Amino acid sequence: MESPETPEKSRSSGSDTLTESTAPTGSDSPAASDTATGSDEPPASLEGAPRKGSVALALRFYGRELLRLRRLTVPAMLLPAVGNIFLGYVSPLIVAKLVGRIAEGGGALALGPLLPYVLAFAGVLLFGEALWRLGFHCLNRLDARGLENLYVTGMDELFAKDAAFFHDNFAGSLTKRVLSFAGRFEDVVDTLTFSVLGSLVPLLFASVVLWRYDPVLVAGLLTLIALTALCVVPLIRRRQRLVAEREQAIARVSGHVADSLTNMDTVRAFAAERQEAAEHRSRVAESRRLTLRSWDYGNLRIDTIVAPMSVLTNVLGLVLALGLGAADHGVEVVIVAFTYYANATRIMFEFNQIYRRLESSVTEAAQFTELLLDPPTVVDPPSPDPLRKGPADVRFETVRFSYGGKKLFDGLELDVPSGTRVGLVGRSGGGKTTLTRLLLRMTDVDGGRILIGGQDISRLRQTDLRGLISYVPQEPVMFHRTLRDNIAFARPDATDAEVRRAAEAAHVTEFADGLPEGFGTLVGERGVKLSGGQRQRVALARAILRDAPVLLLDEATSALDSESEVLVQDALWRLMEGRTALVVAHRLSTVATMDRLVVLDRGRIVEQGTHQELLDAEGSYARLWRHQSGGFLDAPATSGPPAPAKPR
Repeated sequence: MESPETPEKSRSSGSDTLTESTAPTGSDSPAASDTATGSDEPPASLEGAPRKGSVALALRFYGRELLRLRRLTVPAMLLPAVGNIFLGYVSPLIVAKLVGRIAEGGGALALGPLLPYVLAFAGVLLFGEALWRLGFHCLNRLDARGLENLYVTGMDELFAKDAAFFHDNFAGSLTKRVLSFAGRFEDVVDTLTFSVLGSLVPLLFASVVLWRYDPVLVAGLLTLIALTALCVVPLIRRRQRLVAEREQAIARVSGHVADSLTNMDTVRAFAAERQEAAEHRSRVAESRRLTLRSWDYGNLRIDTIVAPMSVLTNVLGLVLALGLGAADHGVEVVIVAFTYYANATRIMFEFNQIYRRLESSVTEAAQFTELLLDPPTVVDPPSPDPLRKGPADVRFETVRFSYGGKKLFDGLELDVPSGTRVGLVGRSGGGKTTLTRLLLRMTDVDGGRILIGGQDISRLRQTDLRGLISYVPQEPVMFHRTLRDNIAFARPDATDAEVRRAAEAAHVTEFADGLPEGFGTLVGERGVKLSGGQRQRVALARAILRDAPVLLLDEATSALDSESEVLVQDALWRLMEGRTALVVAHRLSTVATMDRLVVLDRGRIVEQGTHQELLDAEGSYARLWRHQSGGFLDAPATSGPPAPAKPR
């Protein structure tokens, strides 16, 4: 079985060879936000070794899967171990008996008396191989079903997070973490099966056999194994910090790769290929340095202890067999003891590798579960209120909200009657987009409450709340799916006819019919195959198809040319009929005919009224209207009297 995250499992002669994969996966790119910016460095809280609780949480997730699939877990993990007993421990017993029989006969090699031993030897090997095949059959299904459920669990955990979480963590880093969380389950289970149980169960069998010859043989073997573990375990624990630093370096490499690929047009526009390549080489070199440091620590500090201990174990086993058992049991005990001690030294030599694989796998899984230690701040209430049908009026009551430690809203009051079209205008940073995010409950208010149809939105399920709202963001992002899928995302059960009607209303058909495969054309990652105006039309088509009672438009026509804007404005007016609409706009001409305009400045409502009423008031809105004739909405306001309107 092979997966993108783990090496291929293979076995030869009753052993399993697993290699540790350190190749980075996933990508790292900052989540889009109107208030947050980022770099490709992981947050400081994620640097170094994961918190202790995250390792325990990862093990709980994995243990839960093994328990849930226990009908597969028991045979999958025990049958290969029993197979190893027959392949590596029962077969040497038969060979020892055979050699002893030959020695007793003075070296005679008559086939008749020896044939039963040969047949028994072949039968034992075949039975061991059969147990392996059956164990592998169960293990493949255990891994596959566990991976499937953990992939789903990981995404469910991310879906439960609030918007702030995705602003603080980069998409590519989250991708790598959630996929590794599931993928490393296979590594952990395989290591436990092949290297831990596959060695300990046969070792228990070997101890019973050696005890029958002489208890001293068992005492010598277990003592040396315990001494080796006592010397090695502290060193292995110290290496955990080196492994965590190595994993962080790998994450930084993958983050930079994703950032560069995502922004390749910008890289080319600024002729920054060499600059980005140099940064990539620097990060790869740092990853190589930290990787070698962790590997060398294992080779030069840990294995230099294990190697002489393994030699001592082999020598001691031979000496004890010759001194204690040869007189009573002859050559048979020498062969059995030497073989079992040799198998035990292999376990000792692999102890570091086994711990290293488990440590690497669990550490990488814990990079994801660490994100789950902090619960989301926006959650559904324990006993949510049922959604009531009725008017869709929106009310902000004494809303207080701070962002980044700075107070934005302090007692904000805003009432939008059902069916009213309200334009939100003002300078950048006034809180217009934040109002839409609070209404969507992407983040919660610090005080006060927001109501839709008289219901406190914090008492509703988030899915019920957002089902009431059609939202067109300032920068609509497309999925790397077909044009039809992107429109139907608002209502997956919509028919092709309904999708097309929405597309026609948003004037999407004007360019869609000219695409190579029409509505079946893939739009590219984030819609890169579409222009900004085309993406906004698709986003409007989504809103039209959703047909929700509340409409939120955040600069919905900002990327349209004048001709397209006239067409889309007509569609928007039809869409807003009978709906409660909140429209954020910098271009005031797009909201001049709204029922009411609300002017926000630094989180305060400084004016509200119709377009003409606000012009007559000669306040902030009138100044903004005149500034637009110069092409800049955010030009600083003059301290003197308002400039005369530009002749038209």
